[in-house]
Amino acid sequence: MNLAEERRLLVVHAHPDDEASKTAGTVATYADQGVRCVLITATGGEEGEVLNPVLDQPETQARLAEIRREELDASVRILGYTGLVLLGYRDSGMPDSEANARPDAFVNIDENEVVGRLVEIIRTEKPQVILGYDDHRHYQHPDHLRVHVTAIAAFEAAGDPDAFPEAGPIWEPARLYAPKFSRAAISRMHDALIDLGEESPFDRFLDGWDPAQVEPIHARIKLTAETLNRARMALRAHATQVDPNGFWFKVPPDLVLELNPYEEYELLAARVPQPDPVVDDLFAGLDERHI
Repeated sequence: MNLAEERRLLVVHAHPDDEASKTAGTVATYADQGVRCVLITATGGEEGEVLNPVLDQPETQARLAEIRREELDASVRILGYTGLVLLGYRDSGMPDSEANARPDAFVNIDENEVVGRLVEIIRTEKPQVILGYDDHRHYQHPDHLRVHVTAIAAFEAAGDPDAFPEAGPIWEPARLYAPKFSRAAISRMHDALIDLGEESPFDRFLDGWDPAQVEPIHARIKLTAETLNRARMALRAHATQVDPNGFWFKVPPDLVLELNPYEEYELLAARVPQPDPVVDDLFAGLDERHI
């Protein structure tokens, strides 16, 4: 038994479709290498807006949670996930929306409960690498912020024998990363859309983003035509959540690979340091001791 055969990746996302808009190419890459990839989805996405005009019908709204689960299952298959764990919390909605006040909203669930559930999954799945979220300075969705906080806490607690003893024997994951969208990467996509004569949704991000602010990047996972295609297919699987003629698909794949050929990550926490300041493999430097 060696690490190459026993690599395990655990990915924590807030809503159905987040796994397709972030980390998708990375998961497809590792799944193709035989890595066990397990997805945790925190909420059902009940507050999602139907952005596909063809599907924006009363019957879609009435079954939205059920439909979004079906879309998630399709996306998971496309990307090659080995397993899916649904935490079952309700989508909290956008900041200051009425959904924020619901007692069953993810943002209102006791943080210790959420961390305990994540710890149990970590100890069961025994991932060397976990993907969570950063502090989302540029997208303050309550559920994304809750994933950020609870994933960090669970990463630490999973290896603590005094924390959540009922959750099983301890496991010490090696690293916790968060996907990053750097200003430079977003700016390149913005310019590409403008050059193609399309509207860009990225103005609101770029306008309030100090160009001098440098995003910490510690890992870059190379995209290929195949993994980018899988990522786009996974996003299209969320048919209620994306307009098939929308901006996600306006930039041709070959141009995407030319402009932004990587998915980038920030290292949030580590028990095992990276061998280099920036790595091209999230498992770099790990060995049989981490099986």
